[in-house]
Amino acid sequence: MTQIRTDWTGEEIAGLFDLPFTELLFQAATIHREFHPPEQIQLCTLLSIKTGGCPEDCGYCSQSVKADSGVEATKLMEVQSVLQRAAQAKDSGSQRFCMGAAWRNPKDRDMPAIVEIVKGVRAMGLETCMTLGMLTPKQADMLKEAGLDYYNHNVDTGPEYYERVISTRNYQDRLDTLQNVRDAGINVCSGGIVGMGETREDRVGFVHTLATLERHPESVPVNALVPVKGTVLDDMLADTPLAKIDDIEFVRTVAVSRITMPMSMVRLSAGRESMSEATQALCFMAGANSIFTGDKLLTAPNAGDDSDAALFAKLGLTALAQEEPMRACRVAEPAE
Repeated sequence: MTQIRTDWTGEEIAGLFDLPFTELLFQAATIHREFHPPEQIQLCTLLSIKTGGCPEDCGYCSQSVKADSGVEATKLMEVQSVLQRAAQAKDSGSQRFCMGAAWRNPKDRDMPAIVEIVKGVRAMGLETCMTLGMLTPKQADMLKEAGLDYYNHNVDTGPEYYERVISTRNYQDRLDTLQNVRDAGINVCSGGIVGMGETREDRVGFVHTLATLERHPESVPVNALVPVKGTVLDDMLADTPLAKIDDIEFVRTVAVSRITMPMSMVRLSAGRESMSEATQALCFMAGANSIFTGDKLLTAPNAGDDSDAALFAKLGLTALAQEEPMRACRVAEPAE
């Protein structure tokens, strides 16, 4: 039985990245099958419930006020409109409904509507996930009382590269919100973005941060940067060899995430629409077992339900029909 560890060293994780590719995939696939049904993929839907106008300066984000991306700021969606979209997601086979708001942090005046949305979506039998920026302990407690299943707050990258991407908050701010979420009893969804010009050493730092949390995130989204014209990172990386991460290196990141966090759902997230079917298949072999469905992720394009159905049929995959392992057994005790 594979031991769940939270004492990984950076050297150990770097060693996994350095393994021959086929050996790395074999190890990841073996561990994946120990904890997850290998032919089942969790289907999630992501909706932007408040788009644009974010005061943060995240270099990858088209919703930042610092970006010249053409994304217009909107107000928070009406509760009923969100619930209609959730019902459509459920009809399409989604298990989890994720909602994102382009805020640095929610204001207290926004919380009643957010609470009503969470309650309404849960009443449909869907898992609920929200990403609203930084949270105070009080706000986290309110979301827990409303019944929120997951809160997403990505660490984005490794701690050494972080300040190259964002200056309006620091790495500890990210970790503090994750702790507030965990203390409130809400499941944690936290991952990051690769292909932002970082080195493999930075990707080691990214995985190390998550794999050494007191309890691993229940969900770990691994995103490939989707360069958006007018954002800092698109302007910086355009027409350079760093403009797109190598597919094999991306799969390595998925595999190392699976090995170090065996029970977590590893989500193949943004950037999937530009990946070949073969690359996606390698990601599933490496332990990715969750995807976003639909044609859009917040403001970025996504593969779409029809192409996903065709890929699933080709690969013999089906939608996840059971609860995720970490939630099913409630807690994965860290190694002594």
